[in-house]
Amino acid sequence: MLGLFQENGPYIIDNTEGDCRYNPYGWHHTANMLYIEAPAGVGYSIGSGAEDQSQNDMSQSEDLFAAVEKFFTLYPERVTNDLFLSGESYAGIYIPYLAW
Repeated sequence: MLGLFQENGPYIIDNTEGDCRYNPYGWHHTANMLYIEAPAGVGYSIGSGAEDQSQNDMSQSEDLFAAVEKFFTLYPERVTNDLFLSGESYAGIYIPYLAW
């Protein structure tokens, strides 16, 4: 949530007032962002069964690649846009695999 409100989103938390206010410098003005929570089973992500909860670095990157492929299938107008990959924490392993 902190990333949404303090780094990326159209609103920021105003610490002095204790409420949210519009962020005129939010990334949404110049970029489209796709957030993928991974691997299956962490945070709010879910899977179909126990096999979805068992993964390794390579299988995780394959799942991420399938998700990105599906996104571009559903939104082909986005294919020509620049694509930047980023992640936090252990995604420092997943993202290079995905890029590869």
